[in-house]
Amino acid sequence: MARILQVPVEALFPQCGFVRVMLYGEAPGPLGADKSGIPFWGDRAGKPVYRALESAGFAEVPPDAYADWSGARLQALGLQPALKHVALSNAFPSCPTRDGQTFRAPSDAELKSSGNLARLERELCEGMRRCPHWLRVIAMGRRAAWILQRLEAELDFELRELPHPSAQGLLQAAPGKGKGLKLMDLQACWEKKLQELLAV
Repeated sequence: MARILQVPVEALFPQCGFVRVMLYGEAPGPLGADKSGIPFWGDRAGKPVYRALESAGFAEVPPDAYADWSGARLQALGLQPALKHVALSNAFPSCPTRDGQTFRAPSDAELKSSGNLARLERELCEGMRRCPHWLRVIAMGRRAAWILQRLEAELDFELRELPHPSAQGLLQAAPGKGKGLKLMDLQACWEKKLQELLAV
């Protein structure tokens, strides 16, 4: 298994134009953003994110990217997404690990540290500055929603929550913990919900 780099992954904003929505995941994945340096880019849970963004007209993804969805490969080939009206980030900026090899969820202390809260506030303020109306923030997963709720009262944005798009997140959020349901169907339903939130 490749060693986790733990390099902070900066928020990705469109090169120009306004921002209507910001998407927040939990943390960069060990095989994706930890290697690519781009939020969700190569993460296992990132593929449905980018598919939904493409379908909604919020992103352009090089066709070759999906052929081998790996952060290291995407980075080596110089493949990058182009965003439109949406920005991407994570509740915690680097891939959390205890041993340099395996992923763990970020702790409460890490998420609510003064440095992390200040980073989140800077990103959200940039999104609000570039938003012509009221910025919509979509938290993907309970952990991301939990920390963003701490800033919602202080800053003027609208917070919505979706389950985390990982297999575990989708199954836990599904009726009956997903018993009898196909993961492919849950992913398609999740992508449709994200598209709906992007369109409002």
